[in-house]
Amino acid sequence: MIPLAWGVNTILGLVLKLIVTAISLFIISKLPFLGVEIDSPGKAVFSAFIFGILNALVVPLFGLLELGPKLTDIVIAGPIHFVLNIIIFALAAALVPGFSLKNKILDPVLGSILLTILNTVINHLLPFGGTAKAALVVAGIG
Repeated sequence: MIPLAWGVNTILGLVLKLIVTAISLFIISKLPFLGVEIDSPGKAVFSAFIFGILNALVVPLFGLLELGPKLTDIVIAGPIHFVLNIIIFALAAALVPGFSLKNKILDPVLGSILLTILNTVINHLLPFGGTAKAALVVAGIG
């Protein structure tokens, strides 16, 4: 039997994650010191969708990295996850028209760090509770 959280609640969790990531990307694009440019809120939503797809392709790799002891997770998986986030940020900018980076090296690094921070802050500010929070956890995005 499929748990209830795999039904509508998972879709709700994915939509909430998409909205939070789109808001974070749009905020990042408005920061004057960063060379991340997104033309419109619609492009931010599309970019967040591309982020989600790219992350979904990478997540199974982390399952393999986490098979070892906890020290391996901290020493190996952490830096690999950080580098993959930078690559995903740059790939999304390359794939989405209207999402561009002025500095091809520094902007993905700062952008991925800021995206992580903003997503965390926004997720803690929003009232995810009960089944929506369970859906985010079951979907692996909470």
